[in-house]
Amino acid sequence: MPKLDLHSLARLGAAVRIKELEAEIASIRKAFPTSGSKREIPVPRKKAVRRRKRSHMSAAARKAVSIRMKKYWAARRKGKGSKT
Repeated sequence: MPKLDLHSLARLGAAVRIKELEAEIASIRKAFPTSGSKREIPVPRKKAVRRRKRSHMSAAARKAVSIRMKKYWAARRKGKGSKT
């Protein structure tokens, strides 16, 4: 018997596995002859990308928030100096 290396053995094993798979495919096609058409294969769809809805603030609302935040930060600065 000739000396076989690992690569040759792997190739022989792969060839045997391919034959097994081809036989299995043939038996499946024989059992389901109409399922071979490409139209029946579902096409994977991309997920719809959902965009975040942005809230639209009126100019008056932005100004009111600005005034409130200025008061808030002024109070924080005022309170910070008395704690030390």
